[in-house]
Amino acid sequence: MDLTKEEFDNRFAETLDALLVAMAESPEVDVPKFYTMTLVLENLRYFSPVLFGAIQQSEKK
Repeated sequence: MDLTKEEFDNRFAETLDALLVAMAESPEVDVPKFYTMTLVLENLRYFSPVLFGAIQQSEKK
C-alpha cells in the first residue's frame, strides 16, 4: 500500500461518509437502526490510525 497515513485517513472518512449517505437515501432503512449504525460508523472513524497500522504490519510480513 502506497498511501500515507493522512491519505488513508481521508479515504477512510470519505468511505464512511458515502456509506451514511447511501443509507440515508434508501427508503428501506429503519430510522432507529440508521441512527445506531451512524454511531457505529462515527466511532469506527476514530480507529483509522489503528487500522492503518494493522495494514502496514500485515504488508511487512
